[in-house]
Parts: sequence; C-alpha cells; structure tokens
Amino acid sequence: MQSIDIDGTAIHYRFSPGRTGERVVVFINSLGTDFRIWDDVIAELGAPYLVYDKRGHGLSAVGPTPYSIEALAQDLADLMDRLEISGAIICGLSVGGQIAQQLYHDRPDLVAGLILCDTAAKIGEPEFWQQRIATIAEQGLAAVTDGIMERWFSAAFRHEGGAQYAIARAMFERQPVEGYLATCAAIAAFDRRDDAANIAVPTAVLVGSLDGATPPDVVESFAGLINGSTFQIIDGAGHLPCIEAPGAVAAALAALQARIQ
Repeated sequence: MQSIDIDGTAIHYRFSPGRTGERVVVFINSLGTDFRIWDDVIAELGAPYLVYDKRGHGLSAVGPTPYSIEALAQDLADLMDRLEISGAIICGLSVGGQIAQQLYHDRPDLVAGLILCDTAAKIGEPEFWQQRIATIAEQGLAAVTDGIMERWFSAAFRHEGGAQYAIARAMFERQPVEGYLATCAAIAAFDRRDDAANIAVPTAVLVGSLDGATPPDVVESFAGLINGSTFQIIDGAGHLPCIEAPGAVAAALAALQARIQ
C-alpha cells in the first residue's frame, strides 16, 4: 500500500511510473468516491499513471477541515513533487476536474494537458450545497444515496449493473462523512469561470449524456470558455462515465496524448 504524509495528513495513492520518459496520466476522483473508479480506464489505456484518494476520501485521512479547492490542489502538487512527476496529463472528474483546473492555474509546470470529465468552473449554487451538507450532517450519507445514484448512473446501469452497481453504492456510503461535507463546502465556494479562458494546454471536456449532477448543457458551456478545447458527449452514461463507459474515456485520453506527443 502506497501512502505519503502531506502536512500531517496521510494520503493514499497508487503510482505506476512506466518507462523513463513516458508521460504520466494523473487521475482525480469525484466527490464520494475513491480512486478505484478509474480501474477500468487504466486497464484500457495502458499508460503510466498516478491515482490517489484526495483527503477525506477512500483510505486517505480527513485532516483539518474546512477544505478549499486550492488546498486540495496543493495536496496533489505536493504528491507530484514528491514523486518527481511533471508535465502530466491531468484527468479529473467532477470536483476532481475543479482540482485539475486549480492545479493548472497554480502549477502549470505540472500540467501538459487536461481531461475534464463531468465538471465545470462552477458547480451548483451555494444554497444547494448548504442543503446537502445539512441533510447529511443530520441523517448520514445513506439518507441521500438513492438521489446520488440517480445523478451518477443511467437507469440501465442502476437496474442492470448488478454487483458493480452495488459496490458503487457501498463505496459512496462508506466515505468519511466529515471529509465528504468538507469537500461539499469547497465545491460551493469554487468559481473560476473568469479564468477558464486562460487555460492554454490541450484540453478535452467530456460528459455523460445522462449526467444528472453536471448536465451536458452545463459542461458544454464550460468547454466553450476554454480556447481550443474539444467537447464530447458520452452517450448513455451518467456522471461517472469512467465506470459506465471506460472505453470512451480511455479513447479520449489516448486522443489527447496524441495531440501532446
């Protein structure tokens, strides 16, 4: 098990460096998930990679709260510096996409290209996040599971996904509540719409056609703010196309790699 201490907080990660000179793909998971959501994409892609559980998720420690997207991006920068990774392709999903944006603005030396999945420069209104925080603080994560699953996955996957769907539900409900709520607060405070036009690396923006958390029109509008970005709708997938359609995500990554190399 690979782990590292960042400012007193244990961060769980998995790093497969590949051959010298190969460009690393760094994956950032979404709210309420751990880095296993990328397993099928990694298997299809066959490239050097880094995955990690952001603080308050998976096996990483919660650490001090509240969080900010800036602090979460700093965690990733510190991890990449320790592992001597730079010029990577950063692939972030939902809040992971916001962390990827922040990392680019703060540390452009670490970023050669961006895959921004089911995300935006601003997600939702503060009132929405405050209501979610209040509900979960009072009743726990299980109180919102059904609604979250409807946002995350297509009806077909919810009804026919079998064990894979059951594991995704369990993954959500087993996240540390304090870390989940601290991340909700960080999302509520994040708005970099005015900075999106400053992104100057090759960027691909993806969204599932059935995404109920960051709908396609929201993500397409976000993509339009980034000069030269490509936009792709993944048909039939919800908010987590890395689980429902890993081949499509891997293909988008491969296409971006070709643009950079």
